[in-house]
Amino acid sequence: MELLGSLTVLAGSIFLFSAGLGVLRMPDSYNRIQTGTKASTLGTILVLGGLALLHPAWTWKLLMLIFFVLLTNPVSSHALARAAHSIRITEAESTVVDRLEEEEDRMHTGDRT
Repeated sequence: MELLGSLTVLAGSIFLFSAGLGVLRMPDSYNRIQTGTKASTLGTILVLGGLALLHPAWTWKLLMLIFFVLLTNPVSSHALARAAHSIRITEAESTVVDRLEEEEDRMHTGDRT
């Protein structure tokens, strides 16, 4: 059980490292938010799950933390992306589609189809 817990913590650490690397490498704020959120959520869950395997007495507390991470990370990244979009932070040139801008344009012109 100790080996499985250690490997799970190691896998989580690799995902957390990749999240940091992704934040450095992505071309714009929206991609950075997405990369940081997805990889750090999985990395945190794996680290906390590995700790639960290593320390069974902490399992319920760690499960509550995992639940909290699953609830807050997507909501906070969504709020950050919406705020960035509302203050007109530009996307990378490789971004092809902006559905939120299309929806806002449609709402302003009155076309609600």
